[in-house]
Parts: sequence; C-alpha cells; structure tokens
Amino acid sequence: MTSSERSHPIRSWIIEHVLANPKKAIALPVLFTLFMGLGINYLVIDDDMMAMLPETLDSRMSWDAVQDEFGSTEVIFIAFGNKGRTVYSSESFALLWDLTKALENVNQVEKVSCITTISKIESEDGFMEISDLQPARDLSLSQIDKIKEYLLSNPTIKKRAVSESDEYLNIMVQPYEDIPHDIMRDVVVAIGDSILSADYEIHYGGTAYITGSVPTMIRNDITILLRVGLFIMAIVLMVNLRNPFAVIMVFSVIIQSLVVMAGFMGWMVFITGSERFYFTIVNSSMPIILLTIANSDGVHFVTKFFKEMMNKKDVKKSVEATMDTLLVPIFLTSLTTMAAFLSLSFAPIKQLMGYGICISVGIAHAFFLSSTFLPAAISLKKWDMNSKAVTRPSIFENLISYFGKTVSTNPKSILGSGVFIATAGIIGLLYLKVDVNIASFFRQGTEFRNSIDFIDQEMTGTMDIRVRLEGSMKNPRTLNEIVNLQDVLENNKKVTTSFSIADVVKQMHRVVMDDDPDFETIPKDQGKVNNLFSMYSMSGDPEDFSAMVDYEYSVGLVTALSRVMSTEEIISIVDEIEEYVGGLKSVGSASVTGMAVVIRDLVYLVVQSSVISIVMSVILIGLITSLFFKRIAWGMMAIIPLSVAVVINFGFMGLAGIHLSHVTALLASVIIGVGVDFAIHYISQFRRLSKISEKNALTNDVIEDVGYPIILDSASNMSFGALLFSAFIPVQYMGGLMVFAMISTSIGTLTFLAAMAELLKHNLSER
Repeated sequence: MTSSERSHPIRSWIIEHVLANPKKAIALPVLFTLFMGLGINYLVIDDDMMAMLPETLDSRMSWDAVQDEFGSTEVIFIAFGNKGRTVYSSESFALLWDLTKALENVNQVEKVSCITTISKIESEDGFMEISDLQPARDLSLSQIDKIKEYLLSNPTIKKRAVSESDEYLNIMVQPYEDIPHDIMRDVVVAIGDSILSADYEIHYGGTAYITGSVPTMIRNDITILLRVGLFIMAIVLMVNLRNPFAVIMVFSVIIQSLVVMAGFMGWMVFITGSERFYFTIVNSSMPIILLTIANSDGVHFVTKFFKEMMNKKDVKKSVEATMDTLLVPIFLTSLTTMAAFLSLSFAPIKQLMGYGICISVGIAHAFFLSSTFLPAAISLKKWDMNSKAVTRPSIFENLISYFGKTVSTNPKSILGSGVFIATAGIIGLLYLKVDVNIASFFRQGTEFRNSIDFIDQEMTGTMDIRVRLEGSMKNPRTLNEIVNLQDVLENNKKVTTSFSIADVVKQMHRVVMDDDPDFETIPKDQGKVNNLFSMYSMSGDPEDFSAMVDYEYSVGLVTALSRVMSTEEIISIVDEIEEYVGGLKSVGSASVTGMAVVIRDLVYLVVQSSVISIVMSVILIGLITSLFFKRIAWGMMAIIPLSVAVVINFGFMGLAGIHLSHVTALLASVIIGVGVDFAIHYISQFRRLSKISEKNALTNDVIEDVGYPIILDSASNMSFGALLFSAFIPVQYMGGLMVFAMISTSIGTLTFLAAMAELLKHNLSER
C-alpha cells in the first residue's frame, strides 16, 4: 500500500517517518522512558486513609481539630498474656513495666497508656491522693492485689487495661501525629517482640496498626502476584504468538508504559508537592489496569502483523499495512480510555484526580510506543518466513470462525440472550452492598485476622468514635450531657467502652466522699467541680487529662472504642450519634469524628466517585466516538455494550455477595478501559471492511479480523486471576472480577456488539 492510497496525511506521515528512520523511532521513546523513570526516586507511598477525605468535609475538619488539640487518635494496641492464666503476677507486671519504658523512650511515641502509666486517685483523710497505679517494676503479691482491687472498683479504667477474663494486659501506644503508620507499626512490633517472652501470646491492633499494615500488605501482595500473572501472561502469549521476540515486544510496551506512569507520579510530587500524586491504597490497582490496556495495544499490533505476513510475505509491507489499519483505532481507544480516566477529576477524592491523570499519561505512552517503537523494532527484525507464527494459525484463531458463523446466522437470539443477561445484572445491582469492614478483608485463620478478632473479643476493639465538644468542661450541665452521651454510645452492643473527663470528675467526687459509690456522680455545683480539679493538681499532674480535655477546659473529647463493624452498622451508629449531639443544649458546638466516621464518609465518597466516573466515562466515550466516526450511531454502538458490561459485572458482584469497597469499586475502570478498546477495534474494522466485503459475509470477516487479538488479549490478561491467591480478600475479589470482566467484555464484543452491528449493517455500512 502506498502513501497515496492512505487518506489521512498524519497517518501517512507517521508511517513514512517510522519506517524510514526505525532506529530513531526506537531511541526516542526509550530515552523518554528512561528520563521519566528517574521520577520514581521521588515517588511517595502514603498509607493515610484520612488524606483521602476532602479537607472541607465536616468529619475531616473535626478530625484535624482533634489531632491538633489532643494529639494523634490513631493508636496501636499491644495485648499479651495467655489463655487460662491470670495476668496478676509479678512476671507479667515486670514485663509490662519494661515494655512501657522501652516504648516511652522511642522518639515517634507521644504517649503510652496502660497500668504502668495510669495515675491512681485515692482518699487520704478526706483529701485526694494521686499516685502511680504501678509504683515499681517488681511488685509483691500484696501490691498486685491492690492494683486488682483498684481496677475492679474502677471498671472504666479496667476495660482499657485488662481483658474481662483477666488473662491479658493491654497497652495503648499513641504516636505523634506526623509519624507514618507503617514506620510506627514496625517500631512497636519490633519492641514488643523483643521484650515479651516467647511464653506469651502477643496481639497487635488499633487503627494505626491496621492502616500501617494494610497498604504495605496490598503492595507486597500485588507485587508478588503480578510477577506470577506476568509469567502466566508470557506463557499464554508465547503459546499463541509462537515467537519469543513478539512476546518481548509486547512486554516492552507494557514495562515502558508502567515506568513512565510511575515516573510521572514522582516528577509531579517533586514539582508540585501535591498529595494528589501520592501512591495510596486508592490507586494501588493502577499498575494492573495500565498493564491490561498496554497489553491490548501490543497484542493487537503483533497479531495483525502476523496476519499480514501470511498474505504479503514481506516485513516492511506487513508493518506498513498493520500501521495503516491500526493507528487510528489504537489512537481512538487510547483517547477514549484517557477521557474515561480523566473523568475522575470530577470525583470528590482528590487522589483519584491524580490517579486519572497519571494513568492517562501511561496510556498515552503506550499509544506512542505502539505507533513508533513497536513497528520500528518489528521492521528491523529478520523474520523467518517459514516459522509457525507466520505460516500457521494459532489455537485461538481456530476458534474465531465459530463466533463469526454463530453471530451471522443468529443475531436476534444472541442479542436477546444479551438483554436477558443484562436484566439479570440489573437485578443483581439491587443486592450490591458497600462495605469496608476491615476484619472481613482478611481470611479467617490468618495472623492479621486473628489479631483483629482477638482485640475485638478480648479487649476494647480496634475502631473508635470521637465526639468533640465545645463548652465549659467544669460546668455540671455540660458534664452531665457528656455522661448521657456516653450512655447512648454504650447502649450500642458493638461499643465496648467509652471515656471522657466526666468519668474522671465522677471518680474524684466519689473519692473525696469517702469512696462512697453513691457519690460517683457529677457534683451539682460548678464550684465543687473546680475544687476537685484543684485538689487533683496538688499531688497529680493535670496533663493526665490531656487526652480528654484541652488546657483551658473549654474543649472536651469523648472517646468510644468498639469492635469492628460492618459499613451498615457504622452508618447506623454514626448517624444516631450525629443526630444526638446535634440536640445538645449546654455545649457551644459538637462534632463527630474517628475512624468509624472516616470509613462511613469514605464509603459515600467511593460510591459517589464510582458513579461519577462511570457516567462521565460513558458520556465522553459516546461523544468522542460519535464525533470521530461522524455518526451518533457509532457512539451508541460503543457505549451500549460498555454499559451492559458494567451492569453485568456489578450485578454479578451483587448476586455473588461481593461487596463494593474502595478496591473493588475501581473494577469499572478495568471494564471501561478494556471494553472500549474491544468495541472501538470492532467498530473501526467494521467500517473499513464494510467498504470491501460482501454484506452477507461482513460480520464474519470483521470477527475473523479482530476476534483473534481480542480473545488473545483477554486470555493473557486473565492470567491476573493469580490475584485470587492473595491473603487480602478485596485483592482476591479484584483478581476474580478481572477474569470475569475479561470474559464478559471480550465475549460481549464478539457477540452482543457484533449482533447489533449485524442487524443494523444496512444502515451502518460505509459503502
């Protein structure tokens, strides 16, 4: 084919310059990749879930205020002991002492809370006496008995320090606000494991421990399983392409695209400092998604080249014909996919904006490589014209004719079947639930899940709700409001305990009244409350209250600890508490925050972002396709199967009981990113072949032309079913759903879309 036969001057210019200067066409993309790769040095990995929430969100602003006033509320729990053995022993308290002192000497630790650091409030001749609950490392049995007695008389304190069974001691480690959770987790675990005897069970938990562990686990998991997936992909491609060089070329497109995307993220952090370009749990699926898209570009080009070689037996002419056929559809698929991801700019989670921009850069580079580097490298290779890759069809090619014949003869039946399946998907959507239950992310029996379950069952739980209150914390009315609020909180079966400055006031009041339990109440007179705090300051440190009240006693913090809850339970309790605090009369203002609220708001934002992304993607893809092909019908042909695929996949999740989370919600990106590629390649070839093929043979010709690369692309990407073996359940779901998405989008293109085109071919023909 000569340049005069090609209608578009830009396409002709690219083909001529690449084939005339193949070494330059290879060198320039490689040099660009290497330069962009330097940006990886500036890549920032962030595990802060709070950073995902907009800074203007009420719960985020409350969270920031609490952190500023009371220090970090994201803590790490250490629980140790043995089933069937009491912790009230000299050995246990000696180890508790050693562990506490070691943690207090760590620069990253702001505060340690446990029996060793708790101040004891007692009555001495009508006066308040403040002393250390654990006065020394080595204790006598009588001293231990006194500690036990004190804890029994102060159940609120005991719940936080000792398990209900008296078999485990609990330590709460509070890091400084700006310490990364993964660093904090490593430090605490290292100290805990080194001090505690092998004779003791050790369990770690708390929000800082979980948020510090989960992102690292996901990244490590995906890194390992990606290697497995890539290995399987290489085997699938090798079996079908039957040429090592071809497989290497496809992988070179993939790897260079990934390097450019990661490097771009780093460069943007270096240049702008924006958190939008941090690598977080939200965009942990980016490498997999870009990999599938880059693989599609390479597979389509290589398979088309081999098909042309079978006919032309000339490398340069085959490369030229391949470029002439595929440059436009690859450009259009890249453009529409980029538009789909850039639609994430409208999402409320700011990291998703960076996600959309960065993956779009990777997609653009994949197109650049497929248009220059790949054809140039193929053109320089000395190909064996007698090789199996050139002379014989592959395994999948032999299956393609089946689709063509079936669709050509039964378009109405296929379309009807597609509508039926889509209807089932719509029904499944009704059962789709959103859940980010942290415990359910891990399989039963794993070490991490066991620790979470242990903290939930034996101790105070791993989740927190914080209520920030403004007003005089010495005013009896305010304090009684706090007491009532705590009652509301503890009425929920998932809440294990709560504490506030009101608990301290009640305890002090009881102590000065000869330790009479009837006086464990809030005094009616503010002067009496003032006197209680004054008496405490004579022998105690007012800093003991720093986690509950500010220095001016004008802001108080109520903390409730709970077991891990489902998203449904979280929404219920948070909504209830927000409604309750909204009706408080004696406080200036009140706001609810904590990890439970963060999860609730994150759920809302994930759902909102997913809906925005899907809707905007479909609209943009429809518009771009309609404008490019100059017919609205083609735009509709592209988005209808795409929309059906999204419905079917999310409907399947609903029917299978798979919950929508911040990980699985991004499945839509995979469906749209891959599905639009398949659809546009089909439409492009349909338009091209409609000019030269007989009407009766058109659908069969199109499927035989594009069916093989679509099936091969889908089959090779299904290798990421390796993610099913992840220890992290959302990643398992992502792997399984990717396999399902590949099957549904590829088969859907070659059946549902093909059937629509067959029925409308007289109206759609370009002849």
